[in-house]
Amino acid sequence: MSKLQKILVKARRQVFSEMVGNNASIFHGEGYDFIELREYAPGDDIRHIDWNITAKMQKPFIKIFREERELNIVIASVLNGSVHFGAKKFKQEVIAELVALLGYSTIKNGDLLSSYIFTDKMISHNRPSKKLSHIQKSVDEVLKFNALNQKVDFSVLSDTLFKRLKRKSVILIVGDFFEIPDFKLLARKHEIIAIIVRDHLEEKPPKMGFSSLVDPESGALLEGDFNAKSVETYAQKVQAHDRELFKVLRREQVRFTKVYTDSNPTVALRRLFDGK
Repeated sequence: MSKLQKILVKARRQVFSEMVGNNASIFHGEGYDFIELREYAPGDDIRHIDWNITAKMQKPFIKIFREERELNIVIASVLNGSVHFGAKKFKQEVIAELVALLGYSTIKNGDLLSSYIFTDKMISHNRPSKKLSHIQKSVDEVLKFNALNQKVDFSVLSDTLFKRLKRKSVILIVGDFFEIPDFKLLARKHEIIAIIVRDHLEEKPPKMGFSSLVDPESGALLEGDFNAKSVETYAQKVQAHDRELFKVLRREQVRFTKVYTDSNPTVALRRLFDGK
């Protein structure tokens, strides 16, 4: 059985039997039972503007109809060079597993699924669908993508999704987040969830002595004495980075969780979607 098949079989079994997919409310979103008004956001259909409310409130509001309540779930995988790393399993493979789990959960809930791959540009896009074959294609693309020497630019991701997504969506962004994103504008229109994939060794590396390392994004060679002091300094920088990252995500009202390569991703997802 191929790696792709193993990931798909395992994810499908978890979602359709034991995982959070059993909960019809895995993603925050509204139901089909009522109509509401909300403030107009760029990209909304102007034909749905309620002009009476707009005149009273002095800012545009649009009508949300029952047929628009179906959730639009978007999975964006960020595959820069640093995901080509892992002590026992590459982060890229874990991202593929998460795409499978989230994809099956989406389809089971009866929502529309679309998927993207980003580096410092948009690499691929699979249109909204409810077909199981969509999940296989999305996972296969993540597994086969050559992430080495690829850089990340979150502004490209944000700008692209802001322009392309015309209706309010739940956007799940999966990557290692060693760059701090700016989702301020995107979060005004959509619900954003960040899933941070890490390996314990990159957060707390061991003493290695004099070593040569290759930057997986730039291909640059780094040589030096990675003694106790230098690796501790590095670990502190990672901690400081993550404190700032979490601060930014909270400020922009982005829910997030961290998944490690040696952990069970379903546990982190359950906690995230249960709000624990």
